[in-house]
Amino acid sequence: MSLSLPPLLRRMTFAVLLPLALAACASTGRDFSAPLTPAVDPQVARHYAAIETEKFPVPAVPLDKLKQRNIRTQVDYSTDQPPGTIIVDPHDRYLYLVQEGGKAMRYGVGVGKAGLEFSGTANVQYKRQWPRWTPTQDMIARSPEINQQWAGGMEGGPENPLGARALYLFQGGKDTLYRIHGTNQPWSIGEAVSSGCIRMMNQDVIDLYGRVPDGSKVVVL
Repeated sequence: MSLSLPPLLRRMTFAVLLPLALAACASTGRDFSAPLTPAVDPQVARHYAAIETEKFPVPAVPLDKLKQRNIRTQVDYSTDQPPGTIIVDPHDRYLYLVQEGGKAMRYGVGVGKAGLEFSGTANVQYKRQWPRWTPTQDMIARSPEINQQWAGGMEGGPENPLGARALYLFQGGKDTLYRIHGTNQPWSIGEAVSSGCIRMMNQDVIDLYGRVPDGSKVVVL
């Protein structure tokens, strides 16, 4: 037995159901074919963007390869060292610049290979922008095929292993031959690959260079 509705009721039912049916077919406006791009903190993007105002261009750090742990960050930090002290933790591969109020600016760093590390207390004797690099005699002896050609020194520039800035560490008035410096190999940050020096991404060492004066205390744990 079929049900029949009065004409007026049929027209009312059709008027209610038609908009619902059309709404179900309509597009939501979202393009599901578009790739999903992970959100990037705008401040992080600015910190690691290309720098065109330097003597030599500094390439951007690829954000898709930048590890979260290595991003420059202000953190809580408890220490008995006064503000302005640089503390390097080679075990966790961080450099801290001690700040007021129990804070520190934390940077990811690359450190020396086993047996080549520096430890102790030193001072930043002086700083240089786009420094000249000369390999030590030990470096030449370890890798003559790479370093012998630079025994007379390499001028500063994009290919120079000291990168955009260098802080020269002295102990008791003598050059330790260890540096805190930039690198053109940002992928090496967080690793133990250097010949003993503390290396930083160029964007980070430029930031640190502007925050610390000559004579600053450096503690390498």
